[in-house]
Amino acid sequence: MKPMNDARLRVLGPIGLYVFVSVFFRLELYQELPIRALLVNFLVALPSGILCWNVSRWVVIRLQKQYPGLANSRVRLLWLSALLPVLVGFAWLIRHVVRYLIEGTFVPYTTAVELSRNLGIQIFYHFIYFVVYEGWYIMRQWQQETIETSTLEKISLQSQLTSLQHQVNPHFLFNSLNSLSSLIGENPVRADAFLDELTAVFRYLLQASEHRLVPLRNEVDFIKSYFHLLQTRYQAGLKLELGIDASMESLLLPPLALQVLVENAVRYNIILADQPLHIRIYTTPDQRLYVANTLQRKNLRVEADGAGLTNLAARYKLLNEGDVLIEETGDWFIISLPLLSEGKLAEVV
Repeated sequence: MKPMNDARLRVLGPIGLYVFVSVFFRLELYQELPIRALLVNFLVALPSGILCWNVSRWVVIRLQKQYPGLANSRVRLLWLSALLPVLVGFAWLIRHVVRYLIEGTFVPYTTAVELSRNLGIQIFYHFIYFVVYEGWYIMRQWQQETIETSTLEKISLQSQLTSLQHQVNPHFLFNSLNSLSSLIGENPVRADAFLDELTAVFRYLLQASEHRLVPLRNEVDFIKSYFHLLQTRYQAGLKLELGIDASMESLLLPPLALQVLVENAVRYNIILADQPLHIRIYTTPDQRLYVANTLQRKNLRVEADGAGLTNLAARYKLLNEGDVLIEETGDWFIISLPLLSEGKLAEVV
């Protein structure tokens, strides 16, 4: 976020505050003071005010760097509340030091009322400092998050549209029907099994768009059916290994996430009987789901916009519960997704 341009404010702000307090809080007192006392008071207040303004500014900005974002606003405000007596005490000391440098004498407060009034004014000053810098920061953060949320909602809607387009992908349907047609004549038993899996796949595709999150077990069941259709087409050229911890099957992820990742592996890699594409789907104790495939990229450029993986990453960003991570290690291309606990979001199948 662009820093606040407050070069003039850091000089004019203390002067404006001094005038405001003088008019609304000390006008009656200043009317009784001689000109010399008024001049001394101004010479004390101006450098002290500028110094205290900049010290408070430094403290607020430091806290914003240490505890950034709207989520940490409460922490910053608690810190500012705790530091307020220190800053007020510092301001009180600075004013007396400056007065001593100008007049050569230390002027104590004569009454408790006078002391409380001056401390109250210093508290008011620091409240203004905090409002200017912390208030501006919170407002900018809120604007930024509002814009990001609006952008992510648009991406989410586009992702849902893309998912619907995938559900009725004519190429997938055409290839599946071709495979079914071949099996009917060659192996009716396998044809029946293929038809059952095809029905299960399309049933899940039609239901998936109704939910924001689904349990991992549902996605795994779906990908088994989906992979059965793929393997019928590619035969020995495609291998799948599952390593899903049973204790994580109730954890949540966006629907059709596994289809996106498996489809991504199949689309961009060579699949041959003597050079099979291996796909591994497994979980780790840190509650992440991994989809890894052997790297055997096609030499010919594949025309694809990559919308599936991009939209999946955007859906996770919208959920604000972790990122989609992509890496290459040796001969493997690996994508990992965070799995969400049931308590995080209630919308489940």
